[in-house]
Amino acid sequence: MRNEIYSKVFLWLFVGLAVTFGTGFFLSMNEVMVENIISSGMYWIVVIAELGIAMFLGFRIKKMNYTTALICYLAYSFITGLTFSLLFLAYKLTSIISVFAITSILFLIFGLYGKYTKRDLSRMSTFLFMGLIGIIVAGIIGIFVQNSMFAATINVISIIIFLGYIAYDMNSIEKIADYVGEDKAAVYCAFQLYLDFINIFIDLLQLIGDSND
Repeated sequence: MRNEIYSKVFLWLFVGLAVTFGTGFFLSMNEVMVENIISSGMYWIVVIAELGIAMFLGFRIKKMNYTTALICYLAYSFITGLTFSLLFLAYKLTSIISVFAITSILFLIFGLYGKYTKRDLSRMSTFLFMGLIGIIVAGIIGIFVQNSMFAATINVISIIIFLGYIAYDMNSIEKIADYVGEDKAAVYCAFQLYLDFINIFIDLLQLIGDSND
């Protein structure tokens, strides 16, 4: 079981990332469609939908069935792809590919550490959660401050926090499988790792990505 759960987690992680990046790239080929999404106010509907699905999965994972969990995860991946179309328009494709590769390497390093370390990383949860809250608050402040140095600092701190989350989430997979069952755990853990990957990718892209003219 132990090896099978990791195979399932990474299968669904790959599927989720493929849906997000595929959707984003496809929509970016039609700039008018992307502009309509933004101008019509649908962008905020998308953002609210993302938050709603994430909260629903987090609070209801134990009670929902496997099919519902999978549908929620795939829906979230697709909806995130809608917002990713903006990234494909804002940044050069070569830069997006490079940042994706860097994110993948960092993910591999911290994921392996989380899986094979003998330490119990559950103690990190409080620190990571407080750091996440701090990032959210700082991000809201950044909307009004509009300072590039401040924004870059938030990006760096955010990367550190989510690298910690990768190790923590990998370390928790077997415990979650014991708690909710292997199939649902595979989807839920893939979702958690998906969020870690996506956030690091966006932060790195904002830090080192080459924007389109």
